[in-house]
Amino acid sequence: MSDSRGTNAEKVTEPLLGDSIRRTVLRQSKRAHVGHIGSALSIADIVAAVFTVLGAQDPDDPDRSRFVLSKGHAALALYAVLQDVGVLASEDLDTFCGDGTYLGVHPEHGLRGVDFSTGSLGQGISMAVGAALAAKMRHSPRVVIAVVSDAECNEGIVWEAAMFAAQHDLDNLTVLIDHNHQQAFGPTADILSSEDLADRWRAFGWDVIETDGHDEAGLVKALRASHIGRPRAIVAETVFGKGVSYMEGQLKWHYLPMSDAEFEQAMSEIGAGG
Repeated sequence: MSDSRGTNAEKVTEPLLGDSIRRTVLRQSKRAHVGHIGSALSIADIVAAVFTVLGAQDPDDPDRSRFVLSKGHAALALYAVLQDVGVLASEDLDTFCGDGTYLGVHPEHGLRGVDFSTGSLGQGISMAVGAALAAKMRHSPRVVIAVVSDAECNEGIVWEAAMFAAQHDLDNLTVLIDHNHQQAFGPTADILSSEDLADRWRAFGWDVIETDGHDEAGLVKALRASHIGRPRAIVAETVFGKGVSYMEGQLKWHYLPMSDAEFEQAMSEIGAGG
């Protein structure tokens, strides 16, 4: 793995593009022959918007803003955007799921640009709340943004963290909920319904915005909107497997790798440029 720790990423001057992230997700999933493709495609526009707002930060700056991918199984989307902002080199990304790499299926904090190891679903939001509280106590201007899945909202720990954040007026915290209506064993509506997520977050004292999770401009606007005095939840409506027709809404793409033919079709639908 190349040593990129001595370099600082260039400042992001152009909006990041979700389809660029999707192409990287597809290429690396195929190369490593691993699944979790649909989950990563679902949040491509979300992480593009987040890092457009945050810009390319120095991962060694103590006052950098923090990003927590609580939905850790979608880590390949995070790795793709870290490459786009210059934190990871392409040769690092090519070690995804290889021997001796930090780039596993779930993010690990040993990797440059990753502050929190995640993947035990529901726990990432607690880390984000702790980071936001620490920033307040240190009078730091940094903000904290976390991405959680709608299925994670089945976990009681999410709501404990939500209550704590509201109690302590953590207005430096934004949680983006990837509302793709699907989880590992089926539709969320069949397992534990999350159809009134926005109202639930409001009831816990959060400022709430509902938006299209594939509208990057709308996501950027929501992330930049002021929310003084309260933490913010952005409920982002998304499509599992977004951009690849045979993956959209199909449970098996939570798990399966692609065949050669499936990869070629997916890349042709996303577009091979970029």
